[in-house]
Order: sequence, then C-alpha cells, then structure tokens
Amino acid sequence: MTAKELVAALTLPEKAALVSGLNFWCTRPVERLSLPSIELHDGPHGLRKEAEGSNMGLPAVCFPSGAGNACSFNRALLRTMGETLGREARAENTHVLLGPAVNIKRSPLCGRNFEYFSEDPYLAGELASAYIQGVQSQGVGVSLKHYAVNSQEKRRLSVSAELDERTLREIYLPAFEKAVKEAKPWTLMCAYNKINGTYLSENAHLLTEILRDEWGFEGLVMSDWGAVCDRAAGIVAGLDLEMPASGEENTNKLIAAVENDDLSEELLDKCVHRVVELVQKAIAGRDALPSTSFDRAADHEIAKAVSRESQVLLKNNGILPLKKTAHIVFVGEFAAAPRINGGGSSLINASNVESALDTAAALGVGVRYCRGFGKKDRKYNVDLAVEAIAAAKDADAVVIFAGLDELVESEGFDRTSLELPAHQNTLIRKIAAVQPNTVVVLNNGAPVTMPWIDSVAAVLESYLGGEAVGAVQTEILFGRTNPSAKLAETFPLRLEDTPARAYYPGGVLTTEHREGIYVGYRAYDKAAKEVLFPFGHGLSYTTFAYADLVTQWAAENLVIHFSVTNTGAVAGAEVAQVYVGLPEDKAFHPLRELRGFEKVWLAPGETKEIALRLDARAFQFYNPELGDWDTETGEYSVAVGASSRDIRLETNVSIQSSTQSAPYPKAQFAPYYSADIQSVSDSDFARLLGRPLSPTNPNIGDPITHTDTLESAGIKSASAQRLVNIIRKGGRLVLHPRKNDIFQNQDFMISMALEAPFHWLFRGNAGADEIRANIVQFLRGKHSLTALGAAAKAIVLHIPAIQKRLNNGNES
Repeated sequence: MTAKELVAALTLPEKAALVSGLNFWCTRPVERLSLPSIELHDGPHGLRKEAEGSNMGLPAVCFPSGAGNACSFNRALLRTMGETLGREARAENTHVLLGPAVNIKRSPLCGRNFEYFSEDPYLAGELASAYIQGVQSQGVGVSLKHYAVNSQEKRRLSVSAELDERTLREIYLPAFEKAVKEAKPWTLMCAYNKINGTYLSENAHLLTEILRDEWGFEGLVMSDWGAVCDRAAGIVAGLDLEMPASGEENTNKLIAAVENDDLSEELLDKCVHRVVELVQKAIAGRDALPSTSFDRAADHEIAKAVSRESQVLLKNNGILPLKKTAHIVFVGEFAAAPRINGGGSSLINASNVESALDTAAALGVGVRYCRGFGKKDRKYNVDLAVEAIAAAKDADAVVIFAGLDELVESEGFDRTSLELPAHQNTLIRKIAAVQPNTVVVLNNGAPVTMPWIDSVAAVLESYLGGEAVGAVQTEILFGRTNPSAKLAETFPLRLEDTPARAYYPGGVLTTEHREGIYVGYRAYDKAAKEVLFPFGHGLSYTTFAYADLVTQWAAENLVIHFSVTNTGAVAGAEVAQVYVGLPEDKAFHPLRELRGFEKVWLAPGETKEIALRLDARAFQFYNPELGDWDTETGEYSVAVGASSRDIRLETNVSIQSSTQSAPYPKAQFAPYYSADIQSVSDSDFARLLGRPLSPTNPNIGDPITHTDTLESAGIKSASAQRLVNIIRKGGRLVLHPRKNDIFQNQDFMISMALEAPFHWLFRGNAGADEIRANIVQFLRGKHSLTALGAAAKAIVLHIPAIQKRLNNGNES
C-alpha cells in the first residue's frame, strides 16, 4: 500500500496513536495493515543503542564529538564519518540516527557545547550537510537537531529565547537551512525551549512557515524526548511525531480533539502520512542495501583518522614535536584514562579506548607517569603534586594532561565558570615554574581559560576526541602526526568578555538575546576585543604562505582564486578561510563573516591553487522590513586568512543593490553599530525586537499552570516556595549517587527537580494529568510541613527515574 492508501485505511484511534512513539526508541506499528515499527537511536558521534535488559549502550565505536570534528574543517572527513555511522546503525537495525546537533554556541558555558559544531552557522551547516549525506547514503535516516535556538541547558525545558527575526535568520537558522536544502535529512527534531513565547513543538512559524513553506522540507518533524506540551497544538503547528511514548495520554486527547471539532482530522492526516512515509522509507532503505556487520577494528581506525584532524595545536614555542629519546614525564590521570566523549544522550560505550600513556609505551618512548591529580578530584593532593613536581625538575619536558569531567560539563546543565578545576591550574603553574618545557594537553568539551598560558611552552586542545584520542595525542606530541585542525569557536580570555555574559542564561521565563547577531568572533572582532585564541586559529609543524588573490564575477557568484604554499620542511594541511565584510554599512554588520573555506594538503615546497565560489547569500543580510534577504550597496571586503585575525590577503568588490530600505537608523541602533552589546538597554533591545519586552520572571500572585516549573511557581506562591526550599535543602538526603550512574551530580538533579515544567513531569505515568493537576492545586494552597515534605520527596525521587529514561532509555 502507498502511504496515502494506508492513511485512508486507518481508524481515528490508530491515527492518534501513530503520531506518538511506541516506547522510548520505537515508532508504533499497525499490524493489521503490515506497517512495522522502526527504531530511532542516539548517535551524533557514535551509535548509542541499549543492550537488551541493560541501561548501558551496546559496545560501539566512539568518534570525536562535534566540537572536535568541526575543527577539522573537512567536509569529506565528516562524510566518511557519517558513512561509517550509517553502516554501524544499519548493522544494529537502527533506522534513524538522532543527530547531528547544529545548535550555535552562543556562550562557552553551555553544557552541551561538546556536541555542537561551532559558533559559526556557515561552518556548522557545511559540516552537517556532509555528515548527513554520509549517514543517509547507507539507507539510514538522521534527525537534524535541536531546531532551534537551543543554546543553553539551564532551564532548557521551559525557557523562552527572546530574539529578533534578523538574529534568528542570520545566526541560529542557517545551519539548519543549509542542511535541509542540500542534504535533505529524513527527519528534524524540534527543541524543548520556546522562541518568543511559543514552544518549538507548537511553533508554526518555525515548523511550517520557514521549514516547509520556505525551505521545502519534505521529511518528518519529531519532538525532542519529552518536548511536547500541547499535542493538538503541535499537530496544527506541524509536529508530526511525539517521542518518546506518552502512554495513552496524548492519544486520547487527540481523539477527543478531533471528535469535538477542536482539531481538523485533515491536519492529523498530514502528520500521520509523514510518519507512514518515514517508516516506509526506512524499511526500503534497509532492504535496498545488503545486511552488514560492521568491522569495529576498521571503524576504530576511521575514528582515529577523524581525531587526527580534530585536535588543535594552540601554542608551540618550538618544544613540539618532542624527541623520542628525551626524558619525558606525563602528569595527570587523563594521560592514562582519557575522557573520550560527553555525558548524557551521546554517551558511548566504547570498547577500544587508547590512552596516551599506553600509546607512548607502544611507540617505544620511555615516559615516566605521575598521576598528579585524578580526573574527578576536587582538591589539590599534596602528595601527588610533590611527586609530579619533583619528577618535572629532572625531566627534559613535562606533558600535563588536564581537563574537565562529566560532573562539570554535560547535557542537562551549564557550566558556571570557564576555569579548569583550581587544583589543576595550581599544579600547572607549579610545574611550569620549575620546568620551562611544559606542555599542556586539554581534554574538555568547550573553551577554558588558561591563566598559565604565558608560562607553558605548548598547548594541545584535544576536545573530547573519541576512543582513539590518547593515541593521537601521543602521535602529535612526538611528531608522527602533523596537526591540521583549526578552532571552530573563539577561546575568550575571561568569562566577562563573552558577548552574552550579561544575558546568559537569563531569567526564569526568558533568555534575552540582546547581543543580537554578535555571537562569537562576530562580536570579538567587531569590538576589537583581545581574545585568548581567535576563531579559525590552529598551528602546524610547518608554515604556509598565501599569494595571488584574484576575484571575478560569474553571474551572481563571486569566484575567488588564490594560492597556498607549504614553506616549511614538513608535509601538512592548511585550512584557508574566506571572510566577507562591509566596512561602511547602513544596516550594521560584523567586521567579517566566514563565507568559505578549503582544506589543502601540501608537501614541503608545494603550491596549490584554490578556487572558491561565493553565492549571493554571502553578501546578504536579513531585512526585517522586507521579510527577506537583502543586499546593501557598497565596497565589500573579501579577506583570505589562516584565522579570523590572521588575514593574509584582502581585496574589495563593489556591489550595487536596487533596494533602498534602511531598517536600522544609526542613531536608534548605536550599540549594534559599535558592537558595544554587553549592556544593551531595555529600550534598545525592544527597538531591535520591534515589540515590548516579555517578562523575564513571573510575578507574585500570578496563576500557577501546567507549564510552570517549581522554580517559577515558587516566585508566584508562598506554598510553592516552601516546597522549593525543602527540595534545595533536603534533596541531597534523598538523592544518593550510585556507582557508574551517568548523573551523579546532586546539584544537577536538584536543579532538574526545580526547572522541569509540570507538563514534562510524570510523562507516561498512569493518570499523569490528574497527578499534575493535584500538584498545581497543592501549590496554590497552604499545607503542613509534613505534606510539603512528602511532595518534595515524590518530585525529587521522580527526577532520576525520568532522567534515566531520557538518557539511558530505561522505561519505568
């Protein structure tokens, strides 16, 4: 049967059921019509499919996470990684891989930044498209996520991202747009959060007007796990599939809505049709290719190849590469047990983890190991430190393996600082004071500050480099691999310098994007603010020269020609970056924006010509007056460089535009012309939004509803605040971390209890609506401390169970 015929044969209850999952990972089957169930599993950088009867994922190959592999600037490499993941998914009967994640890194504090590609939408879109094409070439679909403006974990389930349409279109949507138009993902996953007051799962502007009507998306839209508030409103907006299963709760609501004429069955049919189409496409994709069992050893080598191009050499005074004959000391537990990936839904059960210490031994390098500190230590260990410092004095060089653990950065919560643990910084300083040849290797998912940067000889940023990260670290340290990665994000000098610092993570109700389009290097470069390491920065063991820049128009495209020469003695790869800017603007623009890049491999003395084509969009901005993309008349700078601040070649091109619109008078938008955006006033932001500001926090006495959290209810109601206080003070007595739990952070669990909206709690439980209604009524009244304590215990105990469901897939 065709999808149309099958939908016509379905009953209303079957239709209502089909637009919700069967369980945590599967769609619902319709056995009488021979429509099977298909499986959806996590997988941005490795397949995470549970072993039956276990909370752990099946053993799988762990690739570098998004933050690292974006630094490769290598489309072909990302496609190869996608193909590999696609083969593995097909071998494990997975029909849709949940990823990639292309959300923009608005702040380096976001706990999930390790999973996201970049602060730059062009780079994120290019790499996502390559990855998607790779996965889907294997008959497996992807779910492009999290659409959209999901740039923080704090209050991610309820917060409203408040931003203007231009910022939305220029910063937060282009990566999705590029991937949708070019790679045609089978599915797209909507985020938990709201945009300008409307949940993404109910946001017709994003799900239908932009995604389908403008971009031509023909696939299925699914919710993030538990992101549905009002299911009928989601059908109207264009949300096809609710995941995971919500029991019969929303199924029954949809049936009633249609029967009561509150929901058009025709709209429901459209969503059902897309679910059926996805199932049929997934089965056809599997059947079109031979069944396979992937070669884990071969895929490990591919993961290692990705890691080689994902680790960024940030600083090198000449100490690297190290000599194999030198007396080298490795310090830090990360050397023996690297952190390979992030926590939460992308946690991979890797079966072949290579450490730097073991790899050094395999290479025949005589390395002494001093633990110095443990990965999860919170205090300075004097005995371990004394041993490491003494060993450092007698060494030719010391390599300190430092970093962050999953209790500091993970899905579900944001960092509160950019610093490494204080005891690690202390030990790095003390070792550098006695050993000038000190190298720091970082294992972390996002930028950290480096107060010791002037005292160390070299820094290698490994990010979360997958199961082969340790082997590649050693290869780079000893010169077997020439590093070629470039930063896909800016490393600021300090947290206070970050563009969104004053507005992040925002209030209880909203997070205001007052910085507008000035995210990452767009802000730092426009304001000429000093940074630790700029966007696009990365060193090599060789050097490169740029020459012969020529531009010419071909229809509406600008073709750019230039050459790159390896001027050193070592073979290596360079990432040439093309930036466009408009110095004399009438609509405020960043100083320069990435509009093209190419990675080129060169032997010593070799020269290669590079040709890049920039389309009309490279010179456009989104004009809210027109509701469309627009071009200013002017002299545009076209710059070619090794980073956003290392410009090697530059020229100007003149563009004439017929549009005379001027939507941003300089007198009214002064902060955005100067990029002085860290203290944007209420009136300036309201002018940018084109509407009055929404309340950032609730008011005392406001009604408590099912969309509230305990945190917001606590502001509205004294009874609720007493419950909040009990949870904050007593939660640690109830939540006992267990060995090997993914989430052992009690503070995080308590935050979840306070920040989860009531509609998200008790999903799938029998009588969930009644439970929530009772909670709301409870919070509106006055109650004894005994009753409040019982309520607090019930809610706090529920959080680990539901969090385990969201991250381990254990239905309970």
